[in-house]
Amino acid sequence: MQVQSYIQSYIQSVECTNHLTAEIYSKRIKKFNAFAESEYKVSADKLIEIIKNGKDPYNAINKYVYYLKYNHNLSPLSLKQEVITVKNLLEYSDMEISPRKFKLKVKLPKIIRKTKQPLSKEDIINILNSCEIRLKTYVMLLASTGMRATEALSIRIKDLDLDSNPVKIQLRGEVTKTKVDRTIFLTDEVSKQLKAWIDYKHRARRVCHSDTISGKCTTSMRTPEKNESDLIFAARESISVHNVYINLCLGFERVLDRLHMGQKEEFNVNHTCNKKHHRRRCITLHSFRRFVKTTISDLGYGDFSEYFIGHSGSTYYRKTEKQIVEMFKKIESHLTFLDYPTLERKGADVHAKLDTLEQENQRLRHSDQLKEDALATLSDQVMKLMVEVQELKKPHQS
Repeated sequence: MQVQSYIQSYIQSVECTNHLTAEIYSKRIKKFNAFAESEYKVSADKLIEIIKNGKDPYNAINKYVYYLKYNHNLSPLSLKQEVITVKNLLEYSDMEISPRKFKLKVKLPKIIRKTKQPLSKEDIINILNSCEIRLKTYVMLLASTGMRATEALSIRIKDLDLDSNPVKIQLRGEVTKTKVDRTIFLTDEVSKQLKAWIDYKHRARRVCHSDTISGKCTTSMRTPEKNESDLIFAARESISVHNVYINLCLGFERVLDRLHMGQKEEFNVNHTCNKKHHRRRCITLHSFRRFVKTTISDLGYGDFSEYFIGHSGSTYYRKTEKQIVEMFKKIESHLTFLDYPTLERKGADVHAKLDTLEQENQRLRHSDQLKEDALATLSDQVMKLMVEVQELKKPHQS
């Protein structure tokens, strides 16, 4: 491997696995290149060559930790990820990095785990009632399925099966974190909302055209063509998932601010504070995923909650679709937020079943009471006969 090819070769190998991961690693290695130019006056590739020729790699990594801490002001977790990426780059470049020596010689800041703010059903209802139709559909989908934010944005129109019961989405393995295809069942509420959004997206609309020659504006009615391969949440064709995500994130933050729910996570404020981390909200799009996991687990279906939100290794990957649908029906009402008629109907069904069970219970109790009375009467008759038998025996005994 020649000089100036280590980084390029490493990024290409990562890109074969995941394009987005390769982009993130490229940004991290740019910091390492800036470090090499600042501290050693060479490029990152040249520094790797120097380390391979005998320079202590652990000392270089320690200097890089110090550089990141006081020049980029990263959180402990982000700093660790940056360092691990560079460590992997060195190992990829045929350098032996001992895990034991790395742990002893390279000191990383302690990672502080903060308690995540829980979302209640009332919070979600308030958020949904404050969103415009596209954001409302997206948030409702996250809050009722527990999908990851980018997974939901990767859904195409043809991935949605509106004819099935319940309605389901076929999520492709290439867009999931675990790289495994999975079927996601939708509540009646979110199914109707998705259909409403798709119809609204492809509605007829008035378009204004400007004539460059005459300078006059003319208007006409246009209906966007529905392409089955289009992303459901993309406002127009040829727009990336990343751009849609940024747009919806900004809209979501504006909604939180209007509702006075946009509080930001607290960080130690000092001269090295990172403004980027001060923008992180207590409530994020990932909060809906935690809500779904907690809701299903609280109902007593912990294993099913793992399967439902797409964690790998769940035992429910071995269940039949019929069994999964039956389980989904049990939790559906708990993941419904604004469809009051459906909730009332399901509530009425539950009350009707309770009334039926209560009536059956009363009937059995009455039946048991009749049996007890019959047994008591029979017992009295037996006692009476025994007394009569005793009376008959007395003359013979005398």
